[in-house]
Amino acid sequence: MVASLRNGFSGVNAYLNKSNFADQLLKLMFDTFRKYLENKIALTDQDYELIESVASFKKLRKRQYLLQAGDVCRFNAFVCKGFLRYYYVDEKGQEHIMQFAPENYWTGDRESMDSGLPSKYNIDAIEDSEILLLKKEDFEMIRKTIPAFNDFVNETLKKNIVVLQERIHVSISFSAEEKYSNFISKYPSIGNRVPLHMIASYLGVSAETLSRIRSQISKKTV
Repeated sequence: MVASLRNGFSGVNAYLNKSNFADQLLKLMFDTFRKYLENKIALTDQDYELIESVASFKKLRKRQYLLQAGDVCRFNAFVCKGFLRYYYVDEKGQEHIMQFAPENYWTGDRESMDSGLPSKYNIDAIEDSEILLLKKEDFEMIRKTIPAFNDFVNETLKKNIVVLQERIHVSISFSAEEKYSNFISKYPSIGNRVPLHMIASYLGVSAETLSRIRSQISKKTV
């Protein structure tokens, strides 16, 4: 009887410890998101409480999917820790990376989310990652309730359009070497965290071509 009670209490304590650890992890993840927003806009504690009340969190292992092609995207995702990629796979099985999303980046398939249609894209983790998720309806509720957040979202969307236009310009106007030099200049930290073949996929060149370019650049700097 005593042994049984001890085992029962042990199980309860283990559950409570695990629950407390999960709560602490969620708090740390939201604190990361809050610090990001504090550098962008001024919100009240009440605003942050509202956002936290509807936010959810997800841990991804390396190579684990956040979104798979054929599924409907139902969330806006913010990377608290780790590194994601957003890409599609063509009929030949070739991957085409559209976006890298390290810490403090947003990702998600807006077309699928707005239309309710299955996504053509995949999002998976390049590294073990921790993600804050806001469902579409909650995200829109926050925008309507907190004007400063809505202004921030609109400004971010404008900046994303400029980034997309610049990427299209680079894609059609730059040589392979210029594309790589431009990428490393803009995203030096990303270049150190991403495998060569993924950078090649993002730039739209073959891994062999990119390897040759890197070798040539290395020789020039010696």
